Amino acid sequence: MVSTSPPFADALAAGPVVLDGGLSNQLEAAGHDLGDALWSARLLAEEPEAVVRAHLAYYEAGAQVAITSSYQATFEGFARRGIAEEQAAALLGRSVELAREAAERARAGGVAGPLYVAASAGPYGAMLADGSEYRGRYGLSVAELERFHRPRLEVLAAARPDVLALETVPDAEEARALLRAVRGLGVPAYLSYSIAGDATRAGQPLAEAFALAAEVAEVIAVGVNCCTPQDADRAVRVAAEATGKPVVVYPNSGERWDAGAREWRGGPAFRADRVAGWAADGARLIGGCCRVGPEAIAELAAVLGR
Repeated sequence: MVSTSPPFADALAAGPVVLDGGLSNQLEAAGHDLGDALWSARLLAEEPEAVVRAHLAYYEAGAQVAITSSYQATFEGFARRGIAEEQAAALLGRSVELAREAAERARAGGVAGPLYVAASAGPYGAMLADGSEYRGRYGLSVAELERFHRPRLEVLAAARPDVLALETVPDAEEARALLRAVRGLGVPAYLSYSIAGDATRAGQPLAEAFALAAEVAEVIAVGVNCCTPQDADRAVRVAAEATGKPVVVYPNSGERWDAGAREWRGGPAFRADRVAGWAADGARLIGGCCRVGPEAIAELAAVLGR
């Protein structure tokens, strides 16, 4: 079902919009094993109802936008599991449909106001499932990366989400490819980098990385996700100054992922009281990423008056 809410860009212009939190942690909290190269995308085929329930939990908590479970869903990744191209395309489209279904259930349950769907497109490294999504520098040209991203984006756009989420991008060169790949699709997009300190994960200065999107009409918001809340504080200001566009920000809880031990370490630093500062600095699309659950999103929504 196509959204009947006001256009997404209009919602951003009207004030802050609440994104959801980490889909994976919500699925894991419900007992689902995501220890798979396809991550949450595996459930698109095997347990779609679980995906709907996870989205619904965030809508009920106050999120106005659900990010689909297609972050790690690619034709190449599905092919490695013996899933043919036609079925892979259907699963990508299903990711949008499941989020729409959750929105309909939320409305039926009394959730008021516009509800939106952001179709997730993760970086090339997410398909590799080897941690390179946090490094970038894959050894591929911009043209090669564009050829990787464009078919998936075309399928996601055809499912008519409200916005394409070009998210967790570690490298400005991959951003160049994504910005080329979204042209002419007829669906707005936001670009969100994964960062460390004041640079992309690949080491490019943030101001330069954000500026790539400044003149791209399809991109309606620019910012960061899957970073520490502390890094997000400065990045919001830099994104607003570099592009003049609304800023998207959804950091992790603040805990650190130990790739060797495959576990989270440290304590959370994501607090709802940071949200007002982000909004004052230009953030209009605000939520959480890894380890940020419905309870934190409810607190965030309350701070924003949503």
